[in-house]
Amino acid sequence: MRKLLVVEDDGAVRTTISTFLELEGYAVEAVSSTSEALRRLEKESYPIVLSDIYLDERTGLDVLAAARARDPECRVILMTARGTMETVMAATRGGAFDYIAKPFELDALLAVLKRAEHSLTPEDADDETDIDDLPESEMIGSSPQMVDVYKTLSRVSPTDATVLIEGETGTGKELIARMIHRNSPRAGHPFLPVDCASIAPTLLESELFGALRGAYTGADRDRMGIFEAANRGTVFLDEVGDIDLSFQLKLLRFLQEREIRPVGSARARPVDVRVIAATNRELQKLVEQEKFREDLWFRLNVVRIGLPPLRERTGDVPLLAHYYLKKYNQRYGQNTRLTEDGQRALQDCTWPGNVRQLQHMMERLAILAPSGRIDQQAVCAAIRDTEPHETAGETLAQAEMDQIRRVLAATGGNKSRAARILGIERKTLYRKLERTGAVDDASA
Repeated sequence: MRKLLVVEDDGAVRTTISTFLELEGYAVEAVSSTSEALRRLEKESYPIVLSDIYLDERTGLDVLAAARARDPECRVILMTARGTMETVMAATRGGAFDYIAKPFELDALLAVLKRAEHSLTPEDADDETDIDDLPESEMIGSSPQMVDVYKTLSRVSPTDATVLIEGETGTGKELIARMIHRNSPRAGHPFLPVDCASIAPTLLESELFGALRGAYTGADRDRMGIFEAANRGTVFLDEVGDIDLSFQLKLLRFLQEREIRPVGSARARPVDVRVIAATNRELQKLVEQEKFREDLWFRLNVVRIGLPPLRERTGDVPLLAHYYLKKYNQRYGQNTRLTEDGQRALQDCTWPGNVRQLQHMMERLAILAPSGRIDQQAVCAAIRDTEPHETAGETLAQAEMDQIRRVLAATGGNKSRAARILGIERKTLYRKLERTGAVDDASA
């Protein structure tokens, strides 16, 4: 029989897993604490260890270290309902075979165990990735979808592979790109983001590759391009799906040759950069529509990371909401609290703007929630107030101005930040201030 050690402090979960695996032909030894697990590992080795992470005064990471110290070939599978970027990275550094988010289907667990067994052969040497200690990240979420993202990040970050990040607006694509760079050997060198959608097609070439003096009207000096400025670092090409077809071939050649030819130059020179691309569009569909080169898509799509929209991981909404509430309470000196019905109301939202929209909503509520309580009524009012509407009536207009003054006071008069918190355009904020004659006071 195949022997394995199960470490789980929840009695019901421990019994369920043990019974299931015994029926599948495993010889299961189950313990409920890290101390008991460490005692077992001192006495004997196990080919496979399945351990929860958050157990007692010690964690599954200690079990991982002990199991690997006893037998470097041991396959350790960690599981938790509170997955974070830090724990996944720590597990990867320690040589964990895999990491499973609770709750999970027993058949999914069995599939991971089968893979672990299959890897226990002489030809499959352990490919442990050694990554230096990481700073705390803003990666929030312990849903299975986000744990899968963390696992991909932990494996791709130490490499030089080109990465394509796909996801809706507001899902955190640039944050993912920065995490990859921060945890790579290039971390000590520049990370330069480029918003491809905001640069005119005629200017994108000189922006990325640089230009010599006189190459075009207004080029009164040599200009270094972003690829050269980021040498030995990372370039993040955001909204790469919006790149004009005429420039796509030049980008493809750069990715193949790793050489730049500044506009107006007859010579190419090598540049050492890693490229991470992102898009909120489905590139494969653009390829089918002949709006994006298939060979460029293949070149960018070495490792793909798909970021799920917030509506598909609503279990992460409370974690995100509390994280941002704490952040903005500290920034603005508030003590705003989130109630249970307020949390449920946040989870019931569809969040078309994803995590970015939730972040701005929590910033707004931290400042404006009545009596410092974010309840269901406050959430619904905040959602209603950020939808396009016309102010009707003097009382409503006055209430709106009181709200604007409170936000401006909290932001120290920063109109751009205040407009974002209020969910309106900056020019709309100016218009409202001018209408009431308060623009000078707000500027003071």
